[in-house]
Amino acid sequence: MRATVKDVAARAGVSPKTVSNVVNGLVPVSERTRAKVEAALAELDYVPNLSARGLRNGRTGVIALALPDLATPYSAELAHHVVEVAHEQGFGVQIEETGRDPGREFELVTKARSNLIDGLILNPVDLDESAIRVGGNLPPMVLLGEVSQRRVDQVGVDNVGAAREMTLALAGTGRRRIAVLGCVDRRSSATALVRTEGYRLALQDAGIPHDPALEIACDEWTPAGSAAALADFLARHELPDALFCFTDSLAIGALSVLAASGHRVPEEILVAGFDDVADGQYAVPALTTISVDKRAMAENALRLLTERMADRRREPVQLALPYKLVVRASTGAISGPGA
Repeated sequence: MRATVKDVAARAGVSPKTVSNVVNGLVPVSERTRAKVEAALAELDYVPNLSARGLRNGRTGVIALALPDLATPYSAELAHHVVEVAHEQGFGVQIEETGRDPGREFELVTKARSNLIDGLILNPVDLDESAIRVGGNLPPMVLLGEVSQRRVDQVGVDNVGAAREMTLALAGTGRRRIAVLGCVDRRSSATALVRTEGYRLALQDAGIPHDPALEIACDEWTPAGSAAALADFLARHELPDALFCFTDSLAIGALSVLAASGHRVPEEILVAGFDDVADGQYAVPALTTISVDKRAMAENALRLLTERMADRRREPVQLALPYKLVVRASTGAISGPGA
C-alpha cells in the first residue's frame, strides 16, 4: 500500500498538517523541518493523492494543453515551454492532440467542466467548429493562435501584420512574382486565412498585381506535404521569384524540392518561412523566418489561465505578442518595412 500523509508525519516526527504544508508549498516551513519531511517523503516513496486533494480544494493541480498536431516542430517546442512554465508554477500538464477534430476539443472542455483538470490551453484550427462556440459557461481556458473570438482569453500574434511584413521584405529586393505556400483547399484554417490576407495586403502596398496561381494550396502542413504541393506547382508553372511558406516545416520541404530540381536558393528564388523553429536554423540554406518568443507565449498563457481560475467573471483578455523578421541565408539580405 502506498504511504499516506500520516505515515510520512510519523516518520518525520511532525504533524500531518506540517507534511501537507511542505508538499503543497502554501505555508512557510523552517528549513530544518522541511529537510526532515523531505527525507521521510523520499524514504517512503510518497506520492500525493491528487484526486483526494482535488475533492478538498476543488483543484487537481493538472491543466491540459491541446494542440492540433504534436508531430510538428512548432508544436513540440511550444509544448516544451508550456510544460516547463507549468511545472515551475506547480502544475502538471496533460498533453493532448486534437488532430483538428472538434470532437476532441469538446471532450477536453467537458473534462474541465467536470473538474478533472483545472483549466485548458487550446490551439483551435477553425472557430466555426471549435468547442468554444458551445453555449453555457466555459471552464477556465486560454486560446493560442489565430482563431478570432472574444469569449475567452487568448494569446497570439498579429499574423496579418507579420505576413505583410515578410512579403514586403521579399518585394523590397525587386522580386515581383512572389508565391505563398500553405493556402488551404479542402479544409478551413484560421492561420492560413490570416497569413494569406497579410500577403495580399503587401502585394497591394507594393503595387504588385495579385495572381491567384501563385497561391499554392497545401492542406498537409508538413515537409512531405509541402514537397508534393510545390513539385506539382513547378510541373505546371514557371519558377517564382520568391516563395513565402506559411510555416518553417513547409519551407524545409520546399527547399528539398528546389535543391532536387537544381534551383539555387537564394540566387534564383528566395525562400522564407514562419515560426522560427530550431530546425530552420540548420536547413540548407538557413531559413529566413518570422520569430515569436515561445517561452513568452507559454508564460502569458499560464498567467492568464491562473488569473481566470481565480476570477471567472473578469472580461476576456486578448494579448498579441511581438514578432520579428529574422533574416538568414535563404533570402540573402532583406529588410522589413521601416528598416
